[in-house]
Amino acid sequence: MNSTAKIEIGEIEIEEIVAAIYDASGYDFSNYSTPSLQRRLQRFIDLKKIINLSGFIEQLHNDNILLNEFIEEITVNVTEMFRDPYFFNIMKKEVLTQLNELPSIKIWHAGCSTGEEPYSMAIVLKEAGILDKSIIYATDINQSVLQTAAKGRYPMDLLKTYQRNYAESDLKGNFEHYYELIDESMVIKEEFRNKIIFSTHNLVTDSGFNKFDIIICRNVMIYFNKELQNQILQTFYNSLNDHGFLALGSKETILFSSIEKNMDTFNPQFRVWRKMA
Repeated sequence: MNSTAKIEIGEIEIEEIVAAIYDASGYDFSNYSTPSLQRRLQRFIDLKKIINLSGFIEQLHNDNILLNEFIEEITVNVTEMFRDPYFFNIMKKEVLTQLNELPSIKIWHAGCSTGEEPYSMAIVLKEAGILDKSIIYATDINQSVLQTAAKGRYPMDLLKTYQRNYAESDLKGNFEHYYELIDESMVIKEEFRNKIIFSTHNLVTDSGFNKFDIIICRNVMIYFNKELQNQILQTFYNSLNDHGFLALGSKETILFSSIEKNMDTFNPQFRVWRKMA
């Protein structure tokens, strides 16, 4: 191989790298979507200007910093506050109104990344008047993004996007009441940070850990193959209370899965289903 040649990532290379990650860390990416893995692996290798695959695999075994950077590249998902704005309007007007009479409300955000979506949900709960009796469990495989999420501190250059998303969600509060400006950052107020428990959870290998009234996992399963999607959907089903709600991303579905026959379609446009009793 020419010393300046670029490594092209095909299925064989993916298998070798996935095996190396598993050997070095115990994380199993073998059931991730091949096209998604291919894009992320290629991006990382190009970014790091890696030209020798066998040397890179050896580094994964011996260099924990590189290994962790690589795992973060694979697992970090794009997110922002009130992403897909009207989804949160639906959560307030259609979903939460079904839960008003419950003495307490438990919500699981799976694959929460840097936390913007759980904080958005906490704001919706506040506007619905039920934040006090609610608790949100927000989980991710990536410890680095969870550290960011727990701080609730985001760059000021994101503020306009978040303000616009909130306005487009057609909620009726004042977004400025939900954060503070500190050291050129927007910081989610403590009232909301105290209602969210951030913790590590691996959807591939870990089972459910509680019973929830709402489970939200949006734009995470698109990175998995069908077998793994079905496994995770079963975990979500087992973790829902009767009449609990499951919300997925715009390109995700429970159709043709093992749980489909036990779920009612609640809002097909925004991918919300409800567990039958």
